[in-house]
Amino acid sequence: MRSGEAKRLLWTDIDFERQLITLNEPEKNSLPRIWHVSAKLVDMLNALSRKSLKIFGDGPINSMKSAFIKARLRLTYKLQNPRLLQIHFHTLRHWKATMEYHRTKGIFHVKEFLGYKKLDNVAIYVQIDEKLFAHTDDGFTCKVAHNVEEAIALIEAGFEYVTGEYNDGGKIFRKRK
Repeated sequence: MRSGEAKRLLWTDIDFERQLITLNEPEKNSLPRIWHVSAKLVDMLNALSRKSLKIFGDGPINSMKSAFIKARLRLTYKLQNPRLLQIHFHTLRHWKATMEYHRTKGIFHVKEFLGYKKLDNVAIYVQIDEKLFAHTDDGFTCKVAHNVEEAIALIEAGFEYVTGEYNDGGKIFRKRK
């Protein structure tokens, strides 16, 4: 989400049990959306102080920006990498969108994920993906699960379900290399 959208998030926008974040107040005429998030992120959010109705407090948006800039400067110094100074909040949104497109190859998925109304806005992520991964093997690793425990292990390892049972009772899962 955009930084302004994150700044407006309320505690009531998080479903801690189902690990969902609902964005009810999108910016730039985008659509509202819901994301499933990791248990680790839910734990990190749960650890935050609840002094305000908003998750990131009632302060101005510039307070988030200045905290981000300070963290970026510390990392730049620590890692001795001045290119980190080129990263902004919105850079992270673009990176996540590009990686979502690369992982799913679904332009409609990325459109919904970002809350865009028009498919044209997703074209940039397709172009970035093509440039970044032009010379990589974009194949899959495939595995077969013969029982529920094996299927759960594959899903937890990042595999996705592909198709139904075969003669031996196995189900096929895949994950990008």
